[in-house]
Amino acid sequence: MSEVNGNTVRKTKHGAWPWLWLSVAVIALDQVSKYLVSSHLAINDSIRLLPVFNLTLLHNTGAAWSFLAGASGWQRWFFILLALAVSVAIIVWLRYLPRQQHRWRAPALALVLGGALGNVIDRLWHGYVIDFIQLHYQGWYYPAFNLADSAITIGAAMLILEGLLSRPDHRPPAS
Repeated sequence: MSEVNGNTVRKTKHGAWPWLWLSVAVIALDQVSKYLVSSHLAINDSIRLLPVFNLTLLHNTGAAWSFLAGASGWQRWFFILLALAVSVAIIVWLRYLPRQQHRWRAPALALVLGGALGNVIDRLWHGYVIDFIQLHYQGWYYPAFNLADSAITIGAAMLILEGLLSRPDHRPPAS
């Protein structure tokens, strides 16, 4: 046991390491889905699966919503380094995460980690991220994304919800 901000925290031997399986699963599903779509569609080809959902193969050299896609190429390495730095921070966070925070925070962090590394793999191998999920409604098209992006979004939403729903500790500070 150790003392952190006046609270007794039980140190776990392995932190939230068991949740790394979720990161590995996200990476595997993301890479397999990108391979399958890339094998069956040419760039910019689209298959309508539902009235609001297409499979559309796109290559994104930028970040979310093609942010910086038109830059001269430096953005590839910037986004790789940024994602790797965030990934290292998440791994350290998972290592020292107290057991009582494993319910929401650990899987949320594992989803963000898997998504970030899934897109890093694309940037390293191809120089761009493969996007293929396209949602649309009556002429409005949401920017295409992939399973890694979905994992990052779900993980971030879980972290936000956990922060909003968690009860603050109302104990007076230790004197």
